[in-house]
Amino acid sequence: MKELKQKLRIEVAQKKKSFCVSSLYRLSQEALNRLEAHPQFQNAYTILLYYSLPDEVYTHEFIEKWYKQKQIILPVVVGDELELRLYRGKDQLKVGAFNILEPDYGEYTDYTKIDLAIIPGVGFDKAGNRLGRGKGYYDRLLPMLGCYKIGLCFPFQLYATIPTEPLDMKMDEIIY
Repeated sequence: MKELKQKLRIEVAQKKKSFCVSSLYRLSQEALNRLEAHPQFQNAYTILLYYSLPDEVYTHEFIEKWYKQKQIILPVVVGDELELRLYRGKDQLKVGAFNILEPDYGEYTDYTKIDLAIIPGVGFDKAGNRLGRGKGYYDRLLPMLGCYKIGLCFPFQLYATIPTEPLDMKMDEIIY
């Protein structure tokens, strides 16, 4: 199973390399426009998002656009876990684990108040299964969230099926 997942991760990385930055930016904008129009997003106040890496749907501008109207929560890698922190603006970010910009204070612990979780992934399938980077961070976090979960990806990251294991968490929906 691990070999199949790793093969898929390599395949997705190769696909991404075939796109220029401007194409990935355009695809990001299209996906984020669909997210913005989604009733789950429109009705949510507290939203778990992610501050994107260069190979993920680009969320930086989206977060800036919405954080004064909605409460945006970002994950921060702390050891083997994701700690959630409140986003308070770009000037409050610092470089953390894996060179991800992240809030350096404001731990958010009331998971029951999170209305919507927007989750990145290396790949997703039409049944809502998610392939992550292999560290299990989100697989440990997601069971603690009772909210609606949307996987956010580029169209080329959506597969008919992906290999799964019992601890892999499904998304309620995928937007690409």
